[in-house]
Amino acid sequence: MNESLSLTYLVGGVVVPPVSLVLLALLGLWITRRRRAVVGAIGGAIAATALAALLALSLPVVAFALMTRLEGPAAPDPRAAAREAGAIVILGGGVARGAVEWGGDTVGLFTLQRLRYGAHLAKALGLPVLITGAAPADGRPGEAAMMRDVLQREFGVDVRWFDERARTTAGNAREAAALLRAAGVERVVLVTHAFHMGRARGVFERAGLKVVPAPTGYMGYAGGAFEAAHLVPNGDALRVSYVALREMAARLLYRVVNRQ
Repeated sequence: MNESLSLTYLVGGVVVPPVSLVLLALLGLWITRRRRAVVGAIGGAIAATALAALLALSLPVVAFALMTRLEGPAAPDPRAAAREAGAIVILGGGVARGAVEWGGDTVGLFTLQRLRYGAHLAKALGLPVLITGAAPADGRPGEAAMMRDVLQREFGVDVRWFDERARTTAGNAREAAALLRAAGVERVVLVTHAFHMGRARGVFERAGLKVVPAPTGYMGYAGGAFEAAHLVPNGDALRVSYVALREMAARLLYRVVNRQ
């Protein structure tokens, strides 16, 4: 979901590369201005190390390896394990603000991927759907409301349960569990990105729900093999590395504070 104001996203924006590496490189360059040769050499080494790490994270081979570590092997088709499930839960993954072609705010790419797969499973399994996304802010439509609109209008899938109170993945789990327990649902098919599934599944199970994972949007090596082009750095690989490292930081934070 959109956690733009949450601690995990603040940590991700500053501590997780590439921002932290850029800041480290600038610090190293500043240290090189010191008059003492030894101190200047240390500063140069810091800057060079930071820039080398930034280049490494721009390599697809590194980015995909980081993602594979989070995603694990490709999950089996969830439909067989979902026979006893009572609902499909689709987590929000961000919004696109001011989308000119859509006349305003709409769901982001991550959210759209999750909605598409969730709609596919809903039609295949005949299960009711719960969506949970970020609450409205500044008078703008909330993420969950946009998700509901896309599901109904573009995929022809109705939404039975709707939550727009949560602001974190842990909050998604709490709110969804409360709605589903009231309806007698204990087992759910959980739809989110493969890199996010480990953290999401953990908090949903701690909230008292049994989870059938239904990951989508693999970005590691689960869907393909190594290619020589993966040794060529590019901006998209840096983006994938950032998403992977941010999720690793979020998992660590959740373990430290035991988010419920």
